[in-house]
Formats: sequence, structure tokens, C-alpha cells
Amino acid sequence: METLQYFLYGFSVALQPINLFYCFLGVLAGSLVGVLPAIGPVAAVALLLPTTFHMNPISAIILLVGVNYGAMYGGSTTAILLNVPGETASVITCLDGHPMALQGRAGPALGIAAFGSFIAGSLGVVGLMFFAPVLGRAALRLGPPEYFALMIMSLTMVSYMARGSMIKALMMASWGLIFSTVGMDLISTKLRLTFTLLYLEEGMHIIPMTIGLFGLREVFDNFQTTFKGEILKVKIKNLLPTLQDWKDSIFPILRCGAFGFSMGILPGISPSVPTFISYGIEKKLSKHPEKFGTGVIEGVAGPEACNNAASMGMQVPLFSLGIPTNTMNTMLLAALMIWGMNPGPRFIQTSPDLFWGLIASMYIGNMLLLVINLPLIPLWVKVLKIPPVLLNVLILLFCIIGVYSINRDMPDVYVLMIFGAVGFLGKKLGYEGAPLILAFILGQRIEIALRQSLIMSDGSFSIFLTRPLSAVFIVITLAITISAIIGTVRAKIKVIESDEDF
Repeated sequence: METLQYFLYGFSVALQPINLFYCFLGVLAGSLVGVLPAIGPVAAVALLLPTTFHMNPISAIILLVGVNYGAMYGGSTTAILLNVPGETASVITCLDGHPMALQGRAGPALGIAAFGSFIAGSLGVVGLMFFAPVLGRAALRLGPPEYFALMIMSLTMVSYMARGSMIKALMMASWGLIFSTVGMDLISTKLRLTFTLLYLEEGMHIIPMTIGLFGLREVFDNFQTTFKGEILKVKIKNLLPTLQDWKDSIFPILRCGAFGFSMGILPGISPSVPTFISYGIEKKLSKHPEKFGTGVIEGVAGPEACNNAASMGMQVPLFSLGIPTNTMNTMLLAALMIWGMNPGPRFIQTSPDLFWGLIASMYIGNMLLLVINLPLIPLWVKVLKIPPVLLNVLILLFCIIGVYSINRDMPDVYVLMIFGAVGFLGKKLGYEGAPLILAFILGQRIEIALRQSLIMSDGSFSIFLTRPLSAVFIVITLAITISAIIGTVRAKIKVIESDEDF
């Protein structure tokens, strides 16, 4: 009953005209971002961050989160019509969505993607509403040793789930931890790694780093790639799924929605991971698995429901523990910290306006997406005809102007360019930016928790093993690291054996 009262209170916040406007703006921008293959939701949020600093924090977070789950909707449009996913979580939608479009069923495919996303997204909001406060209350029992071990475990899991080598991901995380120590030591007040530069005395600035690694990187990458999608020249009709379509889709939507939400809570999981797994599960459970990949509607409904529910589940550890589980949540954590807020066990109690207002805005946003996306599909098709070069030039200018406008400081622009180059080269060489940014965000908190733990134990590291929960987190971290090492060794042995065969 108390949760329901808070939820209704959240609606009183979310339905304020200014918050309702930014909710609409966020989901609309997110849909556009999802439609455009040139830029993903992470880069979009990175670019929008500077524009939100003069806004009310509640309105700003509603806007940024709206971009995130709005992009999940929009990504299905290009996946179905062009066979080009607007963002990574929509890759699997191409398998059945585009064949449906080629068969003249683009309308039902787009319709079930929108309805499935709405149903699963709404269920995800309900799950977030109940799970986050419970996890937050449980986290209040964590002391500095448990919190330190939990953050290290989360950082390791994010590195483990990286697309490339875990070793490369851990190297990037190490650089993130080093960058987090630049500036004044919070305990001794001594300057560290500033190299007598006045700019570094306040520490590295998160905004130019983030926009460079994710926004500018995409611009550099897009300048050397050519968009090869061909817009489907068919009339889109019958957007409302038939009764048979609903019979085929409703259980995949519910199953994949529940699976996506539960997977989204785990650290390091991106929406694309549970989406791929859910597609495999539905194929196994289907009475006609051989038809998957040829244009079956449940092959669209299940994955689309899964990625939207997963994006909701990923908010649970962010707001209840203060630990982001993926790159997008790292952006949101950075934004909250810039506004002087610290997500964690007490966040829901200390900032009920923001948390419950955000929960209610997500539900409203899901309804808005359902209302606006289907009528706007013809517009999205026209938007896809914008020359990619023009779009990239505009994004580049927006990056530079946005970063400079924060402090009106040219070194911020230099940092933007440096990290843009780092992000671009890192992507080419298999070094992801997400572990670096996550480690940078968590770095100070990890250091403070470590110091507090050592003060409690008179300098003994055994405190991390003598406290049961901390020991469990440490064991999980070691298990993940060892399994990654074993996997790398096995892969190298297979390569050597294959070379010997030749």
C-alpha cells in the first residue's frame, strides 16, 4: 500500500506540465535516435548532457531516461524497413522483421514491435517500482568493505561482458581508475597527478571525456563508413496486429519481458545480450522453430519486448545501490553526481521526488511512445533520407559547442578531441570506452570505501574476507577473472592447434 501511495505521488510530479513536456521531448528524441543508424542512445545522451545543466534535475533525468527507452522503440523501425538496426539491441529484430516487410507485412511487424515494447516496458516499470526500494533497504546493511567488494565485482562483470578481450577491458578500467585520482585527494587534500596544470587541480572533467569517447567517436567512425541500407519501397498499412498475430505474440511478449527485466538487473549486461538469448528461447519453445528467420511475428515481438524490459531492469541497481550496470546508466550516474545527488541505498528516501517522479514518467513515456510512434512511421522513413555526412557535421559542431559552453574553457575542447581520438582508435583496436568511464565514475567511491575499510581493520586487508558478504563478492570477482583467463588460454590453444594442422 505504501508503494502504491508513493507511485501516485510520483504521478503528481511527472504530470507537472514542464516534466510532461520533457518526457514527451525525451521519448520523441529517443525514437529519432533509434531510427537514425548514425548515432546510438549512449552518444545521444552524452551530447544532451551539457544542455541539461541549467534545467531542473528531475526534468533533466526524465528527458535523458526518455531518450534511452525511446531509442529501444525507434531502433525497430530501421531494423524492419531497412534491415539495419538503429541500435545494437535491435539487431535480432532484423532476422524476422525485415522478411515480414519483404512479404508485405511491414505494418503488423512495426505494430507488434510497438505494442510489445509498451506491454513489456510497463511491466518493467512495475518491477522497478517494487524491486528498487527493497534492494535499497537491503543495501543499507552494507558497510564500506561490502560496498568496496560490490563495486569491484560490478566493474569486473562489466569488463567481462565487454564485446572484446576482457584483458583490454580491464586495461581501460585501470586507466579510468587512474584518471579518477587526478586532482585533490579528498582525505589528505594534496594534489595528485596534476603536473602543475591549473586545469587538472579540480580533477578530470566527466563531460568532455564522455562526449569524446561516445559522441565524437561515433562521428569519426561514421565519416569513414557508408550507409548501405535501402529503404523499402512498399506502402505501410495494417499497423494494428490481427487476432492471430496477438495469439502468436502475447506469450512471447510476457515471457521475454520477464526474462529481460531479470537479466537487466545483473551488472554488465547490455540490452542486446538478453535479447539474443530470448530469441533462442522462443525458438526452442516454438512449435515451428524452422520458420524463425523467415518472417514469424513472434520473432519480432519477443526480442522487442525483451530489450525494453531490460532497459527498465537496469535502473534497479543504479537507483538502489548507486552502481551503473551499463554505459547508459553510467551517463545517468554522471549527470546525477554533477547535480550533487548520490544514488545509493538512501537515494530513494532522500530524493523521493526524483525517483518516484521518474518511475511515473516512464509509464507515461511508454504510453506516449505507443501513441506517437505508429503515426510517425512515415515521417521516420523520410528522416532516413537525410545525407549521413550532413548529419555527422551537425553532430560534430554540437559536440564542440556543447562542451565549450559548460565552462567556456578551451582545455575542455582539447580533452574532447583527445578522448574522441582515443574512443575512435580504441573501437578499431578492440578497446571499449565503457569500462574506462565506469571506473572513472566509481573511482573516488572505491577509494573512499577502501580507505574506510582499512581504517576499520587497522590496515588489515583481511576485513574483506572475514565479513561474509564482502567475501562472497570477492569470490565471485575472482571466479569471473579466472574463467576469463581460462577462456583466453583455451582460445589460444585452439589457434595453435589449428596452425599445426596446416
